[in-house]
Amino acid sequence: GGGSNAAGAFYHYLENTNVKLIAVEAAGKGIHSGESAATSVLGREGIIHGSKTLLMQTKDGQITEPYSISAGLDYPGVGPMHAHLYKTGRAEFISITDDEAMTAGLELSQLEGIIPAIETSHAFAIFDHKKFKADDVVVINLSGRGDKDLQNYIDYFKL
Repeated sequence: GGGSNAAGAFYHYLENTNVKLIAVEAAGKGIHSGESAATSVLGREGIIHGSKTLLMQTKDGQITEPYSISAGLDYPGVGPMHAHLYKTGRAEFISITDDEAMTAGLELSQLEGIIPAIETSHAFAIFDHKKFKADDVVVINLSGRGDKDLQNYIDYFKL
């Protein structure tokens, strides 16, 4: 939700502009569906929990309800570091839908035998959106165990 796992992964590379940072956020059922948590697209500056950051909110500053199939990404904002990375362009932000994330999670499970948390499945879905060169080194922060999400995968794919 707020991006704490990504912040930990990004921290040591913030000043190294040779390292490209990609933040992946939950688009839920789609950016314009009314059921999304894509803060970089739908948010604007505001204050939550005493921090100025990007927030999904109404015109008068009331927090709006985000949506993601992943409970861990169902949050109306991002941490201040991510807001700064977005505002300065230091990181690229990509929004991934529930369908894309769930498909990527299933694919990783089938190919590697690793069941990712649904939060992490969003990151694996970028391979359908972004092309890398053969000699690029791509590091994904596999930040959670998918066993807690196994029933969600089963229900989603009706396995």
